[in-house]
Parts: sequence; structure tokens; C-alpha cells
Amino acid sequence: MTSRVYVLAQFKPKAGKEAELFDVLKALEPDSLREEGCVQYILTRQIDHPSATRNDYPIVFNEIWASAEDWSAHGRRQQIQHFFETQVKAESGLVDDAIVTAYSDEGYNFDAPVFD
Repeated sequence: MTSRVYVLAQFKPKAGKEAELFDVLKALEPDSLREEGCVQYILTRQIDHPSATRNDYPIVFNEIWASAEDWSAHGRRQQIQHFFETQVKAESGLVDDAIVTAYSDEGYNFDAPVFD
């Protein structure tokens, strides 16, 4: 097991804005891939497939970071903060909703207290 962080950043575009949002997000890839600790940063689109369920979040970044610290540094970058301010939080943005989840491949001790 590693200290890597696996991130899914899912985006639900506003009606009719999927292609435009995809282009805006695609522009974030090159610089993010050059960041320290970035192992993978790939923008994907949902596809129709008999083994998959569709949802309202058709655009997803699949990210792998060497550590939680590297992922945090990514989130503090001006380019990323600007995207969230102008496209997710702003009423005029292209994003209707976003879900960002992080995962680890490290074991979890279910007997340990969650809060100290």
C-alpha cells in the first residue's frame, strides 16, 4: 500500500454546456500534469455501456497524487481556485454541481476510534 491519493472530481454541467465545460476542464490538464506529485490527471467523459449506470455527472477527472500534501498543493494553485470560483461557485459558471471525492489504498483500522 502507498500514501497515494486517488481523486474523482465529477462535474454536472448546466444544460447545453457540456462541450464547453469539457474544453475548459481540458485546459487544466497540461499544467496539472507537471505539478509535483501528480501521477495521473486525466479528464474523461461518461459513455453508454450495458455494464454501466449513467448519472448526472458526465465529466470526471481521474487523478492520482503521490500524497495528500501534493493534492492539497494542487487545490491551492491559482488556476484551480480560479476555475472553482468562476465555473462552480459563480452563478454564471458552466457547472451546475460538482462532487470531489478522495480515496486511499491504505488499510483502515475499523477498531480504531474515528474521533479522539
